[in-house]
Amino acid sequence: MALFGSSTRNLPATSAVPRHVAIIMDGNGRWAKKRLLPRFAGHHRGVETVRATVKACLDRGIEYLTLFAFSSENWRRPEEEVSLLMQLFVRVLKDEVSKLHRNGVRLRVIGDLSRFEPELQRLIRVSEQRTAANDQLVLTIAANYGGRWDVVQAVKRLLRCEPDRNGEWTESDLTQHLAMSYAPEPDLFIRTGGEQRISNFLLWQLAYTELYFTDVLWPEFDTTAFDAALASYRQRERRFGRTSEQLLGNTPSPASPTGPRVDA
Repeated sequence: MALFGSSTRNLPATSAVPRHVAIIMDGNGRWAKKRLLPRFAGHHRGVETVRATVKACLDRGIEYLTLFAFSSENWRRPEEEVSLLMQLFVRVLKDEVSKLHRNGVRLRVIGDLSRFEPELQRLIRVSEQRTAANDQLVLTIAANYGGRWDVVQAVKRLLRCEPDRNGEWTESDLTQHLAMSYAPEPDLFIRTGGEQRISNFLLWQLAYTELYFTDVLWPEFDTTAFDAALASYRQRERRFGRTSEQLLGNTPSPASPTGPRVDA
């Protein structure tokens, strides 16, 4: 079974600090263009922001950080840029995993990894195995990932595991086969760079996530900008379908529904 429940079936525990933050790291290319640099310079600078964000999560007690590094649609980018991004991914795994391990960070990589070169696939496996026992922060990198791909692959796994139930499945049955079944749904979604869309990222998991958009480009998304996102989150009223009066305790909350059936 999935380790964590669904926000459409059960009421998640909430606090002033989000347990799980998911980020689309947008604006690397535009940051470089503003400085008359090649786009790849922006991606390289963006790695520094990743380091700072991981540290900020550790310092603030955030348990899960999920970063959208490369979408299933990013293969449409110029071939040279894609190649350089793959090289950067390899270099980051080689250079950063030891630091993550020393700080108690567990690394997970989700997405269709079959399209990556064998060496990159090997480095991912080794990095995940090396950090598997760490429990200070779960850092998930979404690479060649798409939300629709995630739902489709979950349905395929469900059909393989339980072929005899004739379509009588629940949300919980499907959720345990999603790529991030090991993590609670994100509390806070951040997108940098000024765009205001989720771009096929964690479509199932973002159902009740608080959304935060900022014009700050990812290479400039420093601790101050991150804290501004957290401050915005603290002002949100997370009702999960209830009324404000229920949150104040004036009206009793009804029992959680059993949830809709998932039909193949």
